[in-house]
Order: sequence, then C-alpha cells, then structure tokens
Amino acid sequence: MSVTRRHVLAGSAAGVATLASGLARPAIAASEPIKIGFLPALTGPGSSTGVAINRGTILAVDEINAAGGVNGRKIELITRDTQSDPTKAVNGATELTRRQKVHVVWGPLNSGEALAATPLIARDGIPQIDPCWVDTLTDVKKYPLAFRNAPTNHQIGAAANRYVTDVLKLKKIAVIGDTTGYGTASVETYVGMLKAQKDVSVVYQGDVDASNPDLKPELLRMRDAGADAIMPWSVNAGFLSRIINTRGDMGWDVPIVGQTTLGSGQTKALLSKPEYWNKVYQNNFLNCSYNSAGQLVPRAAAFVERLKKANIEMGDTLLWWIAIGYDTPHLIADAVKAAGSSPQDIAGYFNKLSKWPGAYADITWTPEEHNGFPDNEIVMCQANSLRDGAFNLAPGYGA
Repeated sequence: MSVTRRHVLAGSAAGVATLASGLARPAIAASEPIKIGFLPALTGPGSSTGVAINRGTILAVDEINAAGGVNGRKIELITRDTQSDPTKAVNGATELTRRQKVHVVWGPLNSGEALAATPLIARDGIPQIDPCWVDTLTDVKKYPLAFRNAPTNHQIGAAANRYVTDVLKLKKIAVIGDTTGYGTASVETYVGMLKAQKDVSVVYQGDVDASNPDLKPELLRMRDAGADAIMPWSVNAGFLSRIINTRGDMGWDVPIVGQTTLGSGQTKALLSKPEYWNKVYQNNFLNCSYNSAGQLVPRAAAFVERLKKANIEMGDTLLWWIAIGYDTPHLIADAVKAAGSSPQDIAGYFNKLSKWPGAYADITWTPEEHNGFPDNEIVMCQANSLRDGAFNLAPGYGA
C-alpha cells in the first residue's frame, strides 16, 4: 500500500519545447490533486461511525501526501459533514460531484444517508466507495461505479442470527431497530432470515424513534412475549445504551446480540453501570478481534502500533472503523497509481481487485460483484472486552 514519489525532470530542453508548443496541458493535469469527496456524519445521532472513520481517513491521506502523493499528485480530501441527515448527505454529494468535481466519493458512511445519495452520485458518473450494509446500495446494473468495502446486511445478519440460534441455542427472539433507513431495512431483513429457520420464533418486532428516552415499554413487551434474546439494529449509541440500561434496570438476564455499535466506546460511556455490558455481543471482524492468546493478526497489530505512534485515539471507538477509514484512501491511491484518475480508470482497477490486503479486511471485486467482503472475516465478539477498539471473540464462537 506504499506510495512512491515519481521523480520528474524539470528545466530540460524537452520541457521547454513542450511548453512553447502549447502542449503542456497533460503535464499540468498530471500535477493536479486527486480529489476525494468525503461524506462522513461528524455530528448528529449517527456520528459515532463517522468520527472514527474520519480519524483513519485523515491519517492515510496525510501519510500518502507526506510520501510524495500518487505519481507526484497530492490527495485533496474534501469533507462535507452530513450531520446524520439524508438531506444534507444529498446536498453534500451534489456539491462534491458537480461543483468540486471530485474523482471519487468516499461515503456516505451511514446507510440511511447512502440510500438517499447513492443514486445521485451514480447519475453524475463518479466512482463511489461506501462501507454501508444495506443490501440495495450495491447493484452493478443500477450503480455500476458503486463499490462496497464492507459486508452486506445479509452477511452481517447471517453471522448474528447464527450466533443466537446455533451457538447460544436460543429460539425466541426480539428484534428492534430505530426508524432510520438502516434500522428499518435491517429489521426487515433479519426478521425474514430468522423466520426462515426451523423452530425459531420472532416474538417481538419493532422500529422505535432513536431519540425515545424511555424504552422500558418496548422491553416489557419483549419480556412478556417470552423473548430469550434481544437483537438491536442501530448505529445510534444513545439508543443502544438505553436498551442495555433498561435491560439491566429490569434485572432481565437475557443476552443482547446485534449491531457493531453495541461495543463502541460511545455506548460504553453511556452505560449506567459497567456490569450492564455483560452478555452483550456484537458483530465485529477478524482482523480487529483478539484470538485466544489475546493477539491481533500481524497486519492489524502493526496498524495499532502505527495509530499509537500517530496519537490516534482508539479507546472511545472501534478499531475497524478507523481501519476502514485508513484503507480507503490507500485503495484509491493504488487505483490511481496503477490505472489513472478518470472514472473508467478507477472503476476498471476496482473491477479487477483480488484480495486487496487492508488493515480492515481483504477486499475482492469483479465486474459482476461489487460486494467485496469475505464471509469468513465476519465474527461475533464480547462488548465488555473492548481494548484499543478491538474485542475478544464471543464465547463459543470460532474464527
């Protein structure tokens, strides 16, 4: 993933002749920055993801530029805060593609915002990378320039559902989401997957406003229905912490299994008691999980050391968020270095990507498949084992 500075001879007779003949435009274009349009939610209720991914993204851009850029061209990161609002994501995407004329768009980082913005980015013919899980965001026929470097909802749901029903051996499930595009799409997808399993009952299903301060009525309905596990789907740390706190206050000892933000530092900070984080299990990823010896895989361990050296905070967030933020500018830089910066150049490189070794995951794309995340790198972890943004694998779960 290293970027080598290209050495350019200056002041030669050939350079003077080119300039005099009026054919200097390609040389000028070659020195123009590579513009990455970045659409994180840095504020608002869905900002936990964006704040962390932003840390990794900035670190990567700074590293690439300090090493001389990409074939002599610096990366210019143009960031627009979506504020966790789909409308602002649409406005930001339009500005980036039409006014700023970026070469590629990174984000939006939350599915509700991506659902609104992706069709517009596709319409403007700009390559897009997004880490969102809603399945419909990646469709090579509708969005031929959109690539996902994270799992799909079906991949995530399969891992979580399998843990509840096959490992924990629980069959009566309560599924709850918030009312965002991500929350509602996830509940619909995962409930359907659970109902397709033999002897599994979804005893509660609901979408609740994430700002609702009192979730006890919902949890009472779950308990009265006989639920033996709660599966929440939201990126809102406040909403998830209220579910955990309410379960604890009720003295209801059922496991909570679901979305990765269950294990975030933001969620931890909002818990009423530390012990309320017991029996909470969230999606995570192999490179960002500790094995039985308490170690990360070598590439992830090296990445953590790089973060520590750069004084990047990890304790309040998730390592995989920082890692995917770090990987994406390097992936874009590799594409431009190898192929060029036009939409066709970048998409052509992405379409031939095979097991690209990121700190977060190994990514593979083909012309027919723009979902690049391998199933075997999706795992379940213990929320209360958080250390440097990574976790121990959940009990009974094998990598």
